[in-house]
Amino acid sequence: MNLQQLTYVIAIDRFRHFARAAEQCGVTQPTLSTMVNRFEEEVGVKVFDRSRSPVLPTETGKLIIAQARRILDEIDHLKHLAGEMSDQVEGELRLGIIPTVAPFLLPLFLSDLLTEHKKLKISISELTTSEIIAQLKTNSIDAGILATPLDQESIREIPLYNEPFVVYQGKNLAYNAEKYITVKEINLDNLWLLEEGHCLRSQIATLCELKKQKPMRSNLVYEAGSIDSLKRLVDFNNGVTILPLLAIREFSKEEMASVQYFKEPEPVRQISIVTYRHQLKERIVDVLQAMIREKVEPILGNSKAVEILGI
Repeated sequence: MNLQQLTYVIAIDRFRHFARAAEQCGVTQPTLSTMVNRFEEEVGVKVFDRSRSPVLPTETGKLIIAQARRILDEIDHLKHLAGEMSDQVEGELRLGIIPTVAPFLLPLFLSDLLTEHKKLKISISELTTSEIIAQLKTNSIDAGILATPLDQESIREIPLYNEPFVVYQGKNLAYNAEKYITVKEINLDNLWLLEEGHCLRSQIATLCELKKQKPMRSNLVYEAGSIDSLKRLVDFNNGVTILPLLAIREFSKEEMASVQYFKEPEPVRQISIVTYRHQLKERIVDVLQAMIREKVEPILGNSKAVEILGI
């Protein structure tokens, strides 16, 4: 029995598929299958029921997999205790980040972070909020960047910044030319938001109290899955939407002419780093949050100052 076998067992449990588990582990499926078969022979029980699709752990297998996770967690803990004593920031951080933050935040800090800490490796996945929470709990990722609060006792939240929302309207849509706008001035008949269940849509509906107003009406139903798709939809249909401030950072002067800011108090979303219970990579997380704050605070320090956005 060895640690590699435990890693393969956990990968199969995660993906419930031998081929995908092998791909994730960087080995061939025959190699992975052989190693897991040997492991089952050594422990004397079948860990997985291969007659089912997807592959499922047996009842005894569930107990073995849980113990395997604990063993690998302790090994990981030992490695990082040694790393904490080093002057270097090194190791790997598996990071999940929600799609409405990733394309706007990552370019601000990622290159400088990796340049300053050459022994640091970051593996990034764009995930929904629910996927980040689930993968934190299974130790598939080490940390996540998403909108908070989550109100989950097992999740540690480290606030990074508060990001205001702005209004973006199609250039041919008649609207109040004032620079600042209130929620009540938004025409809900022309309003487009992200698909139902999307975290940004939920935040906007809560922060701007849109749910308290009249139902949205349209003879076209389009479930936009990204901010870029949403913006294009608004441009072509002369609609209106609500965007996080960092999403307009690289807007052209023409596009900025279609942006309005909310009157005080402006709605904001809190963006945080989240970890699960006892995070083993605290030093890396500390470096990450310091770098993000350094890069974001000058931009968000005065959210209504267009020159700060580089326009």
